[in-house]
Amino acid sequence: MLYLIDANVLIDAHRDYYPIDRVPDFWDWLLTRAGEERLKIPQEIYEEVIDGKHDLVDWLRDNRATMVLDESVKPELVTRVVERGYAPDLTDVETEKMGRDPFLIAYALAAPASRCVVTAEVSKPSRSRANRHIPDVCSDFGIRSINTFRLIRELDFRIGGV
Repeated sequence: MLYLIDANVLIDAHRDYYPIDRVPDFWDWLLTRAGEERLKIPQEIYEEVIDGKHDLVDWLRDNRATMVLDESVKPELVTRVVERGYAPDLTDVETEKMGRDPFLIAYALAAPASRCVVTAEVSKPSRSRANRHIPDVCSDFGIRSINTFRLIRELDFRIGGV
């Protein structure tokens, strides 16, 4: 299984749970799993993170070669995600609001049986159009999505060799 990481997973982990300077084991673990091709960040999501203003930017830039998925998204999959997962007639404002989420989902849609999206977003099935959350769009396409804590369990992150 290849776990595709959403920007909010890294941002929230650094800000709330595992600051790079306080819990370096977590970040080393991410690099190890990325080096094993177990988890990756799509290029578009990488760009979203490095466009921000937080300490995570330097770490991600320094580790780009290991962390970023070496693959280009198929434009037809992005189109399918946008049109069927969000709406076929989105306005420019709605498209901007969606951000790069359709790209993340499209990478998973390229191989849904062997890819999983990891996001901090939670299901909100009543949302529509550009307000839809990643888990709900993934569900529409038969793509598995999980949160950071499920990822930690599935890939067995441990501190101190415990």
